[in-house]
Amino acid sequence: MTSNWITTRAWLLMLPLLIVMIAIIGWPLVDTVRLSFTDAKLVGTAGSFVGLDNYVKMLSGSNFQRTLVTTTLFAVLSVAAEMVIGVLAALLLNQQFYGRSVLRALMILPWALPTVVNATLWRLIYNPEYGALNAALTQIGLLDTYRSWLGEPGTALTALIVADCWKNFPLVALIALAALQAVPRDITAASMVDGAGAWARFRFVIMPYLAGPLMVALVLRTIEAFKVFDLIWVMTRGGPANSTRTLSILVYQEAFSFQRAGSGASLALIVTLLVTILAVAYAALIRKSAGAS
Repeated sequence: MTSNWITTRAWLLMLPLLIVMIAIIGWPLVDTVRLSFTDAKLVGTAGSFVGLDNYVKMLSGSNFQRTLVTTTLFAVLSVAAEMVIGVLAALLLNQQFYGRSVLRALMILPWALPTVVNATLWRLIYNPEYGALNAALTQIGLLDTYRSWLGEPGTALTALIVADCWKNFPLVALIALAALQAVPRDITAASMVDGAGAWARFRFVIMPYLAGPLMVALVLRTIEAFKVFDLIWVMTRGGPANSTRTLSILVYQEAFSFQRAGSGASLALIVTLLVTILAVAYAALIRKSAGAS
């Protein structure tokens, strides 16, 4: 059997999958690109060709710029917190102690919960009238009166970051814990015999094994945080005063709330381009770190 026939047969076997992918992904993407160059409304008119006007309007608008800053701030702070807490949790769960298996199972629960359920739970915790957070802080004397954590622009974004971190740090912890299992115990023991402290062991012995897996976790979490929608929509819908409005919510509002399908499509493509740039940059970092090791 010739290699050409093997290749042809492989493509024939993949043809149904390719057709499905083109139908599900390719056509909507092409239609979104087409819409982005028109002033089409969501209902009632196909719109006329306007060229790059939608892109110029979106990129130069103050709404996009403020939302980009909010999205970047949310992504950077939440991912940084998740990486730190995840690594610390993995280091703890890598130790031998009674009940470790139970604690590992419990740690997975926040990540296993659907995001909508997680957001609803945290919205109840932050409730200004009967929320558990206000009750706890009041009883220990840190608050005099209940606060509306999601209703104040100064605290709403921080509250969302805490909820997102609680939901997603177990993913980082699981990836780091799997990497810790690959660290040879004889090397760790030898470093302790040589007098290396806890920080030195972590930096020079453990961290080289964690670097690659943590980079993968960083890529996954940054992309997810940058395009977050459901968590923020359920908890604040982008409020108060648009202080928690991210790019994904702005796309939804532009396309569906304001019925501007053309400008909504252009904004969606801008967000897609930004996420793609992030993914390519991270992929280059991963290849660079793999080549260095």
